[in-house]
Formats: sequence, structure tokens, C-alpha cells
Amino acid sequence: MTTAQTVNLETKVAQTSPSPYEVNNAFDEFMGAFDEFKQANDQRLDEIEQRMSADIITIDKVDRINASLDAQKSRLDKLMLKSTRPHIGNGDDKHNSWTCEHKSAFETYIRKGDNSSLNQLEAKSLSVGSDSDGGYLVPEQTETEIGKLLSDASPIRAISDVRHVSASIYKKPFAITGPATGWVGETAVRPETSSPTLAELQFPTMELYAMPAATQMLLDDSAVNIDQWIAEEVQAAFSEQESAAFVTGDGINKPKGFLDYTMVADNGWSWGNLGYIASGADGAFAASDPSDALIDTIYALKAGYRQNANWVMNRSTQGEIRKLKDADGNYLWQPAATPDARATLMNFAIAESEDMPDISSDAFALAFGNFKRGYLIVDRLGVRILRDPYSSKPYVLFYTTKRVGGGVQNFEAIKLMKFAAS
Repeated sequence: MTTAQTVNLETKVAQTSPSPYEVNNAFDEFMGAFDEFKQANDQRLDEIEQRMSADIITIDKVDRINASLDAQKSRLDKLMLKSTRPHIGNGDDKHNSWTCEHKSAFETYIRKGDNSSLNQLEAKSLSVGSDSDGGYLVPEQTETEIGKLLSDASPIRAISDVRHVSASIYKKPFAITGPATGWVGETAVRPETSSPTLAELQFPTMELYAMPAATQMLLDDSAVNIDQWIAEEVQAAFSEQESAAFVTGDGINKPKGFLDYTMVADNGWSWGNLGYIASGADGAFAASDPSDALIDTIYALKAGYRQNANWVMNRSTQGEIRKLKDADGNYLWQPAATPDARATLMNFAIAESEDMPDISSDAFALAFGNFKRGYLIVDRLGVRILRDPYSSKPYVLFYTTKRVGGGVQNFEAIKLMKFAAS
């Protein structure tokens, strides 16, 4: 670890949240850049309409402003994430003496490596949840705040259904066929209904780990909030790995991402597969009426799922969609109305996930659906930490693990767009 990295490690916990002025200023700059983008893109479209092609200077200008929009949106997202970070360890749970004792004992273990108090507490509570070889469970409040930070930083987790379980696997039954029903007269004989056919979905939890490092000087500094430091360090590592797995994970020692399921054309959809709509052109939107495929994707979803639906795409795809207009000349993509809101596409919010593929031939670069109904994330209770002061002297490593699983739970609630002619 370099000197620069050490300085960054020591000062990272001292960073303050951005001021409202800083957030609002960044938002105003983003909105101003979007107005410039619309003017430049309007000029590009006018040139195409008049001369069948746009001037290379105009195209470059649109691309430069588009890239600037992405950079400013990224900066705004980071500022919003920092401004919403909760403060841990504020004493809200002082009414629970065991919780306070556990929190104090855990901090002693983290700072000094003394686990005697933790062992005594576990003996008193007859706990079998942790041990010195596998690490110790972090305080409940710290675990809760890690979960909140992950929801803020992980786009798929933020829009999906999250369940907390104590077992290593979550099993969910569902009905393949419902019971027979029908109308009868007031005095007519009621025929016996058939029983529903049930099947079962299984969501195993897999181990995810991070290993933040600290100097002993940082640990000895009583002004440093150790709980906050741990939560922020593991959030950065966990959210990156989780986000990728929820989108493209193959289900082997990790959650199964929604893009790893079998894709079929929506007109031939069946349970167990995800339906897709073709964009109308190979590796691109159709040259004429490109919004038609987006409309088809929206209405491929049943009305009951559309109410809370989200688009999922990466930054590059969002940049291409910004250029599209409807038949009345209105831009399909609209910026967020406030700094803490999300941009929309045809009035549905956009979840930006960099793990989604770019637009290319046969790529599934767009997803649309009600992920609260469609995708399930399973968190096993308990985050463990094992202190390691030996492997990377003079730094102290904290081997931190949690168990998480995920997969599609409702195959009707998510649709995809395939960038292909058909």
C-alpha cells in the first residue's frame, strides 16, 4: 500500500456530506447542459431532414455534450449518495443494554483485537451464531445501516424485492395452474373444484466477502466512528459485486442475474423464460419510428405490473435514448425534476446499471418491468468480521462476509429489448 493510499485511508472517514448548495449547483449545471444538448441535437436532426445527413461538426458537438451530461450525472449521483448516508452509532438503542454491551465489545475487538468481552456476551446469550475462527457478527444496527447503504448504491437492489432469512436457502412455492372456478345459480349444485398445481422456486444464499484495511493509527483514534467506517468500506465492495451478479450472475457461487435466464420472443413466452421485444434493427433502434419498439416493450407488460415499472440500462444506452423524439417532436428521455429523483423514459423511471450490456448486435441492452414483483434478493441475517493484523503488516485487515442470493421470482413481470431486426 502506497503513502498516498495510506493518507486517503486515514482521511476518508473524516469526509463530510456535501452541502445542499453544492448538490443544487450540480443539478443546475446538469439541467443547463441538457438544454444545450437538446439545441445541438435538434440541429443535428434538422440537418438530417434537410440534407439526409448531419454535419460531422454537429455530430461531434452532440456527442461531446452527451458525454458531458453523463459525467455531470455521475457527479450528481455521487453527491446525492454522500448526502443521504446515515450516521451510525448515534445512541438510539441505549434502551437495550445487551445491544449496547455488544456494540462496545465489538468496537474493542475491532480497535484492539480483544475478543474476551464478545466471547462472554455470547456465552451469556447462548449464542452459536459466530466464533473466533469464522469471525464475529457485527452489531445489529451496523448491519442495518450496511443494508441501507447497499440499497442506495446498488441500482438493482434499490428496485427489487428484498427478503431477510435465517436459513441458507429460501424456498418459494407458486401455482402453475389455479383451481377451477365458475359461475353458478343461487340454488344450483356447486361442482367440486380441482386443486392447484404447485411448484417451487429456490434461492440459495452465497457468500460475498470484502477485506477493507486500516492502519493501527486510525483504529486508535477515538474520534473515528468505527461502525461508520466499516459500513462505508464494505458498501463500496459489496455493492459493486452484488450489482453485477443481479444482472449477469450465472448462479454458480453467486446470485442468478435476470439476463442469465432463457430469453424468448414475447409472442412465444412461457413460464420460466423472459420475453423480449425486438428493436427493429440489428444492433440499433429502427431508422424510422424508433419509439415504436419502446412502446411495444411497455405494453408487453401486463397492466398490473406497469404501475411500478422501471427501465434498466447502462449510461451508454441512456445516451443514445436521449437523442430520440416522439412523433410530436418531444424528447422521450426527460431529466429528473429534483436532484434526488431519477430520469424518466416515457414517464417510467430509469435505474442506471453499468452492468447492463451496451447496444450491439443481438444484445439485451434494455430491461423493463416491475422488479419488486419480478426479481427477488435474499439476504441471510448476519454480517461477520474477522480481524487479521498479521497478513499485511503494518495494516490490519478486516475479512467481512455476508450471504446473499437472488433470482427471478415472477417471469411475467420483466421484459427485455433485443437489439435485432426480429
